[in-house]
Amino acid sequence: MPVTTMRELLEAGVHFGHRTPRWNPKMQRYIFGARNGIHIINLQHTVRALERVAAYLRALASR
Repeated sequence: MPVTTMRELLEAGVHFGHRTPRWNPKMQRYIFGARNGIHIINLQHTVRALERVAAYLRALASR
């Protein structure tokens, strides 16, 4: 069962990052692209990370 969907994240505006001049090169793999001077976060990475965190928390709570 998904924690959240990409559509929900898009509707919430989660994909908007910092302005392009303020980026950290270490975050490059998480950036999908840029539009109007704003970085767009890759929501596929975000969904996978949320699923990993949810699984960890479920395991932690079951102990």
